[in-house]
Amino acid sequence: MTQPFRTGSSSFASTICPGITIRMIAERLVIKTEAPFFVLSSAVHGGGFGSADRFVNRKVPRDYDCSDPVLDYGRMLAQWGYSPHATIGFLTAAKLTHASVAETAGEAFGLLCCATAGTGNAARAGLARETYPAYAPGTINLFVLVDGSMSAAAMVNAVITATEAKSAALHDRGIMDPLHGLPATGTTTDAIVVGASQTDRHGRTHRYAGAATALGDAIARLVYATVEEAVRTQGEA
Repeated sequence: MTQPFRTGSSSFASTICPGITIRMIAERLVIKTEAPFFVLSSAVHGGGFGSADRFVNRKVPRDYDCSDPVLDYGRMLAQWGYSPHATIGFLTAAKLTHASVAETAGEAFGLLCCATAGTGNAARAGLARETYPAYAPGTINLFVLVDGSMSAAAMVNAVITATEAKSAALHDRGIMDPLHGLPATGTTTDAIVVGASQTDRHGRTHRYAGAATALGDAIARLVYATVEEAVRTQGEA
């Protein structure tokens, strides 16, 4: 893994997944693909299943207070000149410069993972807490992009695998839920996108992405590595 934007660089180009680039533009990190990817996400803008060729991680202040973040995001996309139908949009208060990126090639796939992390609102799922309808910044955002073909079921499987790896990284970094004094499993506003190019050049479609599969194992390793690095360095300059 690496943090390409901590040294002043404003761009990163994948050497494994053709056509994927990451650029730092003002207060946003923009991942661009050459052609639309089939996606599944929990993003503020463009969540669910769909198609996208641009993935935006937008930085907002810690005191960001918006009663309608979806509407707010739509306004920002119009301002930037991005298509609302081909863009997946995330919000974060974490340092974009500390985004961690990792990639690997495997059995009938190429894989790129990118993570940004702020754990100020770390939480342990499964325990009662005060809930709220509005978005709160301070989050772990995960971008899992596969140069390969995946079924919809495999993409859901990938979300599970990535979440398990994220929680393992938080545990190993000693991140605690301050409300309960127990190890955190995430933050209260974590988000993820899994995207697949759906290329047929590898000659197969991945139907599973659990830890027992080559694809799932790679997703778990890269998500763990990028989350661990982003969390470990979040307090550094």
